[in-house]
Amino acid sequence: MRAYRLLTGPDDSSFCHKVTEALARGWELHGSPAYAHDPATGTMRCAQAVVKEVEGDYDPALKLGDL
Repeated sequence: MRAYRLLTGPDDSSFCHKVTEALARGWELHGSPAYAHDPATGTMRCAQAVVKEVEGDYDPALKLGDL
């Protein structure tokens, strides 16, 4: 099965660390990152999709962050 996650976070080093951790755990980048202004907080937000091939079938109870 191919698992998908969308990582999001503020435009700071914590987001870069989140993506780096996912890559270190075997996730691969999927598509280009996104960058947008959040008018509610007045800050910039980042998003990056990642995918990973894993054993087994899809289960909605699956905790993707644990893969």
